[in-house]
Amino acid sequence: MKKIHLLATIMIAGVIGFTSCNQSSKNKQVVKKENFGVYKGKDVFLFTLTNKDGNVLKITNFGARITWIEVPDKAGKKENVTFGFDTYDGMINGDPYFGAVVGRYANRIAKGKFSLDGTEYSLALNNGVNTLHGGPTGWHSVVWDGEVVEKTEFPTIKFTYKSPDMEEGYPGNMDVEAIYTWTDKNEIVIDYKCTTDKKTVLNITNHAYFNLHGAGNGDILDHELVIKASTFVPVDSTLIPTGELRPVTGTPFDFTTHHPVGERISENYDQLVYGKGYDHTYILDNKEEVDATVYEPISGRLMEVISDQPGVQFYCGNFLNGKRIGHGGKPYNFRSGLCLETGHYPDSPNHPDFPTTVLNPNETFKSTTIYRFSVK
Repeated sequence: MKKIHLLATIMIAGVIGFTSCNQSSKNKQVVKKENFGVYKGKDVFLFTLTNKDGNVLKITNFGARITWIEVPDKAGKKENVTFGFDTYDGMINGDPYFGAVVGRYANRIAKGKFSLDGTEYSLALNNGVNTLHGGPTGWHSVVWDGEVVEKTEFPTIKFTYKSPDMEEGYPGNMDVEAIYTWTDKNEIVIDYKCTTDKKTVLNITNHAYFNLHGAGNGDILDHELVIKASTFVPVDSTLIPTGELRPVTGTPFDFTTHHPVGERISENYDQLVYGKGYDHTYILDNKEEVDATVYEPISGRLMEVISDQPGVQFYCGNFLNGKRIGHGGKPYNFRSGLCLETGHYPDSPNHPDFPTTVLNPNETFKSTTIYRFSVK
């Protein structure tokens, strides 16, 4: 599995401490912590991280989610490029996955069942006949503990959650960490760490939606995408893997060189029909530092995705319908956002030939994903 070497430059201990509304005189970086609401008796906070250029990342401990990414275009105009809501009520009652950390098993598990060492586990069905994103009350829907991490080079927030044994049907008490760092290179660095006291399965990701025009500003069909993957995971009509691993060559799924998202999305191809567009896992080649890029030519914004995980789920908002009203009163319409969710393949616990998602006691799962924003 590819190792990410950028971390050596990120988590450097130093004399700069970040506390609520504390600003470094050296780099003019700040972390602000605000009360946002109360959910099931636990306080929900909004953390605003500002880097040296004044670019802003907002995250909350409800679902350990990203709610705002404000970065400049090629003319220097700043705009938020991710989905979220302006109010606490909007977030609690809005789409459950926007920007959230998803687990215990991101993506789908067929018929909500899997077996470990001869024991079958049954999960809640929340996606037709299947289980999606850890179930209806998965990690996206709980209040995590959140703290500002001090003595780091860049603004950093650490979220932790204790997932109890048999939560949503998954075995094992699991300790989960998701650490967000907002660097001066406009990188969102997400470090995950998980341990368990019983054999279980794990697939963790972040489910942020991106529109580099600005969230709520039109669709993403003109965004030029590159995914450095020569193979993808075909699915059936319920979006469960068939077991085939299909080369992208000669198909509308070939993004090894840049193509606009909408260029081939309406072709009469079985996988586009099943997903109502792109909603598939790509098997990353993991040969280069950057695994995927998204470029929006009008604004000049570029997003790079870097991960040590074996796959990335490319989803282009096929089920958005405009009913969710987001930042600034803008509706999130059909194909107005795309996701690049790093992780393992769907339904891996039921496919022994896929990379394993089993986590054993005395093992520690660690992973890093980076979303880097720039212009060209």
